[in-house]
Amino acid sequence: MHQIDSKPSRRAELLARRTAMDSGARAAAARSLRDTLLSTPEVEMAGTIAAYVSIGAEPDTRGLLFALWKRGAYVLLPRLLPDADLDWASYEGPDSLAPGPRGLLEPTEPSRGPDAVASADVVLVPAVAVDRTGMRLGRGGGSYDRALARVGPAILTVALLYDGELVDALPAEPHDQRVRAAVTPSEGLVRFPR
Repeated sequence: MHQIDSKPSRRAELLARRTAMDSGARAAAARSLRDTLLSTPEVEMAGTIAAYVSIGAEPDTRGLLFALWKRGAYVLLPRLLPDADLDWASYEGPDSLAPGPRGLLEPTEPSRGPDAVASADVVLVPAVAVDRTGMRLGRGGGSYDRALARVGPAILTVALLYDGELVDALPAEPHDQRVRAAVTPSEGLVRFPR
């Protein structure tokens, strides 16, 4: 097991690998993740899906968000609060997004509150890496750990990853929240034992 203080170095190494990917590989990965998620039974049946707008070199979620919205799902997207918690508001298509803090695109619809994520049938979250127990390495702000702590145990929580980011072990701290699955281009949806 890695020491907890290796989180920043592990994060930096993985983010550097993402940045080095060419745009064609990123686009192919985004299509693969979108197609896998759209055919996942829980996603197909979900009335409400909490998701996020990707930034930088993260696996692109824009096509997925649009497809979910066009399919008629109620899509909730996060809005970063000053205390680094997440508020949620509905996605009403690409024109319903506006620039927010830290380079984020955020929904412009009325706020639903931090607890709105608890009403989602599926929750899609960003991650830098996930291990085979579902431990998630995020960006280090704790926003998604707080959001995931509000989600019931029966709800599918999925991290979107590139190949090579589903790893054997990650450092963990007491506040870290596990996800119940991860999706990668080559492995598809990987569910973790509860």
